[in-house]
Amino acid sequence: MPKLKLTKTVVDSAQPEKAPYELRDAAIPGFLLKVTPAGRKVFMVAYVANNGQRRKPAIGRFGEITVEQARAIAQDWLADVRKGKDPSAEKSAARRAPTVKELFERFITDYSEPRNKSSTVDANRGYGKLYIIPHLGKTKVSDVTRADISNLMQKMARTPPNANRVLSAVRKMFNMAEVWGMRPDGSNPCRHVPKYPERGKTRLITDAELKRLYDYLDKAETEGLEHPFILLAVRLQFEFAARMSEILKLEWAWIDVDNHRVNWPDSKTGGMSKPMSAEAVRLLETAPRLEKSPYVCPSIFDPSRPMSKHTYYKGWRRILGRAGLPRIGTHGIRHRSATDIANSGIPVKVGMALTAHKTVTMFMRYVHTEDDPVRAAAEAVASRRRRLIGSASLVAAPVLARMMVPEKVAESALEQDKPLGFDDGNYRSRTKLGNYRPFRHRRGPNRAVPPGTRRTANETKEAADA
Repeated sequence: MPKLKLTKTVVDSAQPEKAPYELRDAAIPGFLLKVTPAGRKVFMVAYVANNGQRRKPAIGRFGEITVEQARAIAQDWLADVRKGKDPSAEKSAARRAPTVKELFERFITDYSEPRNKSSTVDANRGYGKLYIIPHLGKTKVSDVTRADISNLMQKMARTPPNANRVLSAVRKMFNMAEVWGMRPDGSNPCRHVPKYPERGKTRLITDAELKRLYDYLDKAETEGLEHPFILLAVRLQFEFAARMSEILKLEWAWIDVDNHRVNWPDSKTGGMSKPMSAEAVRLLETAPRLEKSPYVCPSIFDPSRPMSKHTYYKGWRRILGRAGLPRIGTHGIRHRSATDIANSGIPVKVGMALTAHKTVTMFMRYVHTEDDPVRAAAEAVASRRRRLIGSASLVAAPVLARMMVPEKVAESALEQDKPLGFDDGNYRSRTKLGNYRPFRHRRGPNRAVPPGTRRTANETKEAADA
């Protein structure tokens, strides 16, 4: 294997042979040129890694890079080897690095499916299919930057709720990428990427609207205006302060009539148990029951299945319309029930048990402040303030009245158009009417000299001299 200093002349003169051969550089040990039978000339560097393995990675083809550029790269790589690094292994690892698409597939199978509910898994799959994979799927996991995530959010700016859900999924996905060794710790590109503000807010069903709603429910039940299962579902959701899915999937086997409890084996927050009020017991005891249906509110057309969300939502909208109430989602029932619980004076911990919330913060998000208590509180504050200040407010009113410029005086002043000002009997002004003049410069019977000013000192001195 010949050794000579590799130069452009030497490389140009190297001719292909029947078998590949190498020309090693005499100046830098390990730097070499490999010539293939096809005539390809590739710069390479040979070294022994710290683990004892022999490496010979390619630097680049002659023509794409010059001899001097290849020599500089070889020197850098050999310096890295002396520091304990392995450039060849790093190149191989970079080529084998997973893409975002591969990370997403592992995220679904290894994380989401074992830990999340089926609805959450389906939602994550939808986010990946519609947003994550089309925009980031071909990018290496290690190459994704914060700018890439920000651009993805920008493309979803028209749908802020969806953008925020996708950001949450991607953030968790890259957290797991750190756990699985695909990225360094603390390198999540979603960090500091803000969510969009979500303007939507569930409106509170007012007291008057609640009365009109229940009046119609009673009328509909008596006259048969609505399907009894829809009426039952609405009333039960109010009684249990429940989510729509908890009522629609409620089974008779979960109801413990003797102990007045309902035990959901699974819900959005896991298994839960709630006590039943007397009204809830009455509703369940008088509810129509189909023999072959395990559900309290079965599907209208197929009793073996629970009532669909579509059927319940359409029935709820129809009830609101016939009761003359504005449109509000079925989750407004849960908000109204949580507000009633909070305003009943029971402890927050008990209220959280009734609504099955895990944190006080989430419970309070469902509690709305009604106008009447706020108005009463404002009146109480004003009344207390009046008691504290006594009759001071009665003295202030005449003073403010004297400070007002009489309309007739103002008109006469404008007619005269006094160039040096006017005197309305309250204060004298050296400026024309309509021009701004600081209140502190005005003098008159209704404008006392402010304490602590130079005018006060002068007047005090004049009074003493007199």
